[in-house]
Amino acid sequence: MGVRGLIAVGVPPQAVWLLWVKVAILVLSLIVLAMGAWAVSIDFGAYTANSLTSAYYGIPGTGAGGMVIFIAILSFIVYGGALALEIFAPHFFYRIVAFIGYIFSMIFWLSAWAWSASLAALWSSTYTRLFVGSSDGPESKKFKDASAALAVCAGLGAVVWILTIVHFVFFTLACFRDTEAGNVHQAELGQVKQEAPYQQQPQYPVQQQAYPVQQPQVQAFPQQQAYPQQQAYPAQ
Repeated sequence: MGVRGLIAVGVPPQAVWLLWVKVAILVLSLIVLAMGAWAVSIDFGAYTANSLTSAYYGIPGTGAGGMVIFIAILSFIVYGGALALEIFAPHFFYRIVAFIGYIFSMIFWLSAWAWSASLAALWSSTYTRLFVGSSDGPESKKFKDASAALAVCAGLGAVVWILTIVHFVFFTLACFRDTEAGNVHQAELGQVKQEAPYQQQPQYPVQQQAYPVQQPQVQAFPQQQAYPQQQAYPAQ
């Protein structure tokens, strides 16, 4: 019963607030995308020229910033597409596709905000002072800006990750509880052939043609001619 509800086509009966959860995910993803783009756009000059140092210290623009941008765009595709289909074309909403997309979104959001938080803490503390030479140096501000941008990405990314988990759990439960998924929703799409109710044909009385009763024909014979009575002769 639960599997049929998960692989069915159509929007499962779910609470309206799940739509607002999708809207919140999209709005926060837009903010995270902007902050990630800011972190990527920071030019670190000579520090990015040394690929070994860049890989060791995790220079922004080559790691967490790009990951954040990727997951934000993925969320627009997964949740934005699901929201549009649920509202405008529910008969094209394939639940198993949405189910897989939600799983990947949760995994990538976890990776993105955890990586962003790690690098934000790294650049704003000991490694920033060690790498730049002084926390008040001219290049230190760039690391602080990138650290602040990815700190915002990490914080909002964690919120989005929690929202994706909540949405995934209630969406899955709604699919499992949809006991009519294999009958009603698929029948509306023409996937299940509905049997038309048997209509009893009206019985019309058979009218037999009344044939006239044939009476035996009696042949009329002409009446016998009456002969005159014989004349009585006297006795001799």
